[in-house]
This record gives sequence, structure tokens and C-alpha cells, in this order.
Amino acid sequence: MAVEEEGLRVFQSVKIKIGEAKNIPPYPGPNKMRDCYCTVNLDQEEVFRTKIIEKSLCPFYGEDFYCEIPRNFRHLSFYIFDRDVFRRDSSIGKVAVKKEDLQKYHGKDTWFQLQPVSADSEVQGKVHLELRLSEVITDSGVVCHKLATRVLECQGLPIVNGQCDPYAAVSLLGPSRSEAKKTKVKRKTNNPQFDEVFYFEITRQLSYTKRQFDVEEEDVDKLALRVDLWNASNLKFGDEFLGGVRVPLKVLGQAGVHDAWYFLQPRENGNKSVKADELGSLRLNIVYTEDHVFPSERYSPLTDLLLQSAQVEPVSASAAHILGEVCREKQEAAVPLVRLFLHYGKIVPFVSAIAHAEINRTQDPNTIFRGNSLTSKCIDETMKLAGMHYLQVTLKPIIDEICTEHKSCEIDPVKLKESENLETNRENLRQYVDRIFNVITTSGVRCPTVMCDIFFSLRESAASRFQVDQDVRYTAVSSFIFLRFFAPAILSPNLFQLRPHHPDPCTSRTLTLISKTIQTLGSLAKSKSANFKESYMAAFYDYFNEQKYADAVKNFLDLISSSGRWDQKSIETPIMLKEGSVKLNIKRVDGKGSCRFMIKRAQGRNRFGMKNFKKRWFRLTNHEFTYHKTKGEGALCRIPIENILAVERLEEESFKMKNMFQVIQPERALYIQANNCVEARDWIDILTKVSQCNRKRLSTYHPSAYLNGHWLCCKQSIDSAPGCTPCTGGLPANIQLDIDGDRETERIYSLFSTYMSKLVKMQEACGSKSVYDGPEQEEYSTFVIDDPQETYKTLKQIVSAVQTLEQQHAQYKRDKFRKTKYGSQEHPIGDKSFQCYIRQQSESSTYSI
Repeated sequence: MAVEEEGLRVFQSVKIKIGEAKNIPPYPGPNKMRDCYCTVNLDQEEVFRTKIIEKSLCPFYGEDFYCEIPRNFRHLSFYIFDRDVFRRDSSIGKVAVKKEDLQKYHGKDTWFQLQPVSADSEVQGKVHLELRLSEVITDSGVVCHKLATRVLECQGLPIVNGQCDPYAAVSLLGPSRSEAKKTKVKRKTNNPQFDEVFYFEITRQLSYTKRQFDVEEEDVDKLALRVDLWNASNLKFGDEFLGGVRVPLKVLGQAGVHDAWYFLQPRENGNKSVKADELGSLRLNIVYTEDHVFPSERYSPLTDLLLQSAQVEPVSASAAHILGEVCREKQEAAVPLVRLFLHYGKIVPFVSAIAHAEINRTQDPNTIFRGNSLTSKCIDETMKLAGMHYLQVTLKPIIDEICTEHKSCEIDPVKLKESENLETNRENLRQYVDRIFNVITTSGVRCPTVMCDIFFSLRESAASRFQVDQDVRYTAVSSFIFLRFFAPAILSPNLFQLRPHHPDPCTSRTLTLISKTIQTLGSLAKSKSANFKESYMAAFYDYFNEQKYADAVKNFLDLISSSGRWDQKSIETPIMLKEGSVKLNIKRVDGKGSCRFMIKRAQGRNRFGMKNFKKRWFRLTNHEFTYHKTKGEGALCRIPIENILAVERLEEESFKMKNMFQVIQPERALYIQANNCVEARDWIDILTKVSQCNRKRLSTYHPSAYLNGHWLCCKQSIDSAPGCTPCTGGLPANIQLDIDGDRETERIYSLFSTYMSKLVKMQEACGSKSVYDGPEQEEYSTFVIDDPQETYKTLKQIVSAVQTLEQQHAQYKRDKFRKTKYGSQEHPIGDKSFQCYIRQQSESSTYSI
């Protein structure tokens, strides 16, 4: 989800590798060990949780997390929790990285010291204040100065123990003052509207021993206003601190008026000092990306240049190929290129062109696609994107079974435990390999069309280049589908969304052995036993040294690399795609067209509100969407996938609840509240993907609920009225991806801009090749330049398009700098990232605020 900024969309995403923690303080008991897990939080909203690592003070997690960030945030935080024998969770420490500091750690493995977790320091949100200093004549005729403090509203307050009932406490602080006044409590909202005014006397009458009209003048610059937000709690421990601000009255200036938003801050004594290493440390690798995307017309020159790459002769002179040449890592270029070409439906001709060129440069058929070339990285990325659902349908059931059963499959005699039997373990492993091999080699009809088309092109190019080698048409394809797709997914199922977490050591070892065997079976090598360094693996492979396995592989490869489209057949066994516990309410439209709510509680209570929402366990398979009272119980309701007409967000105004979405069916809609914003997005995405081919999908919907006789969004009173807002679903059926083409072009522009010096050097290399026909200069040898003149022509167009976009970005920053007000709702006081931005602009331009 993008944040709109005056004609420009801002996308935020983060990719995190949670490595390990070390030196966690021991448990204060005889055991000393802890059962720890780590959470990822946007401010205080948890969006990811690792598995629990038991009995360790140096837990290794090895988990990856990626998400699109759908809202603004101040801190990216990581908490280490310990679960005790009573299954109670207590925080050990945290790492909180400010948004403006994320670039310091971009892509680097970094050890962070854990800091103490204190309720006084756990704050988020912002408050809108208006201060006005005025003269007032008292009843006795004395002129006094009064400060009118208006607390208008707050946004984004934290939810404490499942609730937020906030109020504000306002105090005037000074050498001889501390007056406190409170607003009313606003129930069940973390975006309270207070709009209350409090008055404080700045000048006041002296004691009665002096004349009545004498007043005591206080220095306004020494006074400050303190506004603290509290959660009204019914617990015996008292109200919880949500955050506060301290506003010095000198901000009033000559005008005597101050109107601004403030970020809430922790209490000054909220974090007690602790010694370094006292709580341990956590190793993280954080990649935070922020894409500022212009309207489409700004990117047209660069987009058109990139999309023409497949038609350029030679392809090494194309813009897309040049990007791969100048980037430090081929993966950098492959990711946005593949997404861009997929979006415009041109991935097959592009990959075919660069693959054909690479095959023609290859001298030995045994080394085909062995390097980390642009071709191999682009095909890898295409398989990850287009083949993710294919992987889930094919491998997820058996991978889930392996991770659940925990059968011992160790066949290395050196690693064998005393209680284990080598022959039993071999048989366990053989059965797993056989089953996975069978599900893979019988899955050809489900292979996505785009992958089949690319494999067909690889097969034809390889067979044409190496006509003597009869197996090259198979190995060219198997080097991707087995070596780079199925085998890695088996080895690390968590990286391919087949499992939520990294497997335990025993299961991980089993998957490693399976992956090795499957990889060798798919390679069709002449001497299979020679592929294994370990003698125990060579002996184990004798089980599969039969012609039927080679025939099955060839039949599978023939099927997925043949020309033409394959209709996906229905799968008899349902595949579980996602499950979890969320809150549910149901709106039904009966045969008469009237609308009512299914209320599952006692009569006489309010018909609408949070009490109508029940916690239910949801399961999504490729056949149906069901919900259950609890996990493991029978389904309370079954919704066939073909009955899902739309899946869209539900506006917060409907029930005053965040993270809500709706699943619309022919006769009713399910209103569902996810646990956090990332989970809500995940449910919407996967439900949209599995239902997007339905024939009766809606084109419009109502973004708000039908309450009190009308739709809240469009105010229509007819409950069966057509939707008032276009649906956001309807992605391409075969690939099932939601790709923003402009965003990918923006990323490619950023790469070209970053590597501009290499573009210039490549231009020099073209000139050198054109003038000198002798040996190539060493500094230019890293570039692939087949046609210097055509390559130079493309380079000139790239540089021109990049420079134009650079100028537009610079102009946008200058315009934003002139228009933005520090203290506005978008940039509250206390926004360090905006302060840094102001400092940078003031140093690099002549503009002032």
C-alpha cells in the first residue's frame, strides 16, 4: 500500500534477517536456560514472531521476514521474550531502530545491544495542541494573562492489553507551579477526539498583605506546558502511561498563538540505565526501502527503452542487459527487471533473448547456466514469483508431514545416535524421497504457463547450439526446475513460504538429505554416485539407480518444456494455504433483499459493536475458506472459493476497529478483523489470488458497512445498492501477481543513478572498442559489449532518461521543502527524519522555511 504525497506515491518495505541472540541473562532458577522468541514490531504493533528456541541463552533463529509497510511508523523494534513453564511471556529486552537511522544498517549484519523494556518508554502516536496567550480583566479590574490550552485530538495511540481508553492530563510547569487538569476519558479508541480547552493563569494576584491590584509577573520563557496521555485502566496497578509532550511557552512568540502536532515522547526517566551486555545482544540484517513513485507519464521514456530490450540486436546492447552489466550483483538488476517484464507480459521474449545469447557464448554443454549470470538470476526470480502457488500445491503437504512426524532419517554412520537403527533411517528417508519425487514428476500439468514457455525457449536454444548432445535439451531445463526451484524449496521451506519458520535441526538434516537426492535425480548425470562426496550418500542412491526414475524425469521435463498452454486440473486433496485466529462478524442478505446481522450472544444487548465479533479459527485451502470455533474443531461455515466475489478492506469508521477486511459472497459478507495491518494485507492478498478467476467477481463494492438503514460510504439507503468504489482485485490469472510497473521502473532508475559512474565507463569502453581493434583494455574487460555502436546509442538514451528523472526528483524535493510545515499533521514536532531533511535542504539549497 502506498502513502500518497501530492501526486507522488511512497512505498515502504522492509526485509529482515533475524540471525541469533547471545549472552541472554540466565533464568533466576536452578535450570538457568530460557525458551526465547523474537518479535518484529512497527512501533508497538507486532507484525512477525519467530519460533521459540528452547533451553538456550544464545538462541539461533535464522529466520527471514519481508513485508510491505502499509502505514507511517517511527520505530522498527525487535523484542526478545521468554516463555516460562506456565506459558507466560516476559520481555527480556528490545532493539528499537528509528526510521531515520535504518539506512545506517542497510544490508549489513549488525549486532545490537538489547535495551530494557519499560512501560514508560513504550510510546507511539501524536497529539494536536493549540495554545493561545491572552489578556483577561478580572472582576477586581486587574489585567491578567491567561493561557488557553486546547487539546484537539490524538492519532495512533498504543493499544494496552487489548484496549485503549485514553484521556489527557495537562499541567503548567514552572519554578513555582504544577497545576494538572484532565480531559474526559474516550472509550475504545486509539484516535480520540477531545477538543477540550483548559485555562491557566500566567500572571496572578499577590498575597492579601499587598494591594489587590498588584500582580506577580512570571517569566513566560521559564514556563512549559506538559500534556500526558494515559489509558484509563480498571486494573489495581493504576492507569498506563501512553506518552507525553513538553511544550515550552516561548514557542508562543510575539503572536501569542501556537498550533501544532507533536509526536508523543517517553518519560525522561522511562529507561533506566543498564550496563552494556547486561541483557545480551541480537544480530540483525535490515534492508529498508522507500520508493517515491511519480505518475506513469514521467517514466515512459525509460520504461519504453527497457521493454524494447528483447528486440534489440544484439541483446547485450539493450537497456535491460546493460543494467545487469553495471550493477554490483546480478540479483540487484534481476528483481525489478523480472517484475517489470511480468507486469507488461513481456518476460518470455526478454528471458528467451538473453538466454539464447548466453547459450551461444557457452562452449561446453556441461557448464550451461552454471554461473550467476543475468539470465540465471532472471529465471530464478521468475520461478519464485510465478511458481509460488505451484510450489505450495506440489510440496507443502509432504513438507508439512515431514516437519510434523520428526522421523529420524540420519544415514551418516558417524552422526547416528545409539538408539537409532541405520536401516530404519534409510527406509524412512527412501520413502520421503520417493513420495517427493512422485509429486514433482506428476505435477507437470500444474506448472505455470510462463515457466513452461521459458523452459520451451531454453530447450530449443540449447538443442540448436549443442546438436550432438542429446541430453542438453533436458539438462538446460532441469538445471532450473530441480537445481534452483524444487531442491532449494525442500532445503529451506521457510524461504519459499512452505513453512512459517526455519525447521528444527533434526528436520533440517532430513530435508538436506532429501534435497541432495532430488537434485541428483533431476540432473540426469551419467554417473550418479560420482555426484556425492559422501560414501553413505552414494550407497543410499543405489535405491534409485533404476531407469524408471530417469524416464520419469524426462517425461516431466518434456511436459513442462513443450509449446502450448496446459489446463490446470483440479486437485483432489485440498492444500492448506493459510490459517490463523481472527475476529469475525457476518452480514447476511436474505432472499427478500433485507439486511441483518447474525448475532451470537444473549438478547437485550447492543446490536452493533465489538461484542458482536467472535474469535474464530480460519483456514484457507485451494478449495474453500472455512472458519471454526477453535483450531482442530469442525467447520462452522464453509465457503467454496468460487463463491468469493471480492475481498476488500473495510473502513475503520464502520465499527471503530482497525485492520478490518470483508469477504463478499452472493448472499452475505464476512467482516473480519486481523491481528495487525500486515496480517490483514496477507489475508486480503491470498484470498484475492485464489478467487480472482471466479466468473462472477464484482467490479465495485462498498468500502464501509451498512448500518442504521444506510451505507456509511455512499449514504444510499437500499442495502442491495451496487458498490460505490471500484474493486482492487482482478490480477492476471496465470501469474497471480500484484505488480506496480511504475514502482519497478523507479527502482531501475535508482540503480542506474547509483551506478552512473559505471555507465560512463561503459561508454568509454564502447569508444575504445570502436577506435582500437587490438587487445581489450583491462579496465573494460568486465563489460560484455558485442556491438559498441549500438551499445553506445542505448547508453546515451539511458543517461538522458535518468538525468531527466533526477531533475524531476530534485524539483519535487525543493517544492516539498517550500510547502511543508514543521508541526503539521504529516510532520509533527519531534519528527527527527524531517528535521534531518530540513537540515540537508538548507545545506544544499538557497530556500528557507
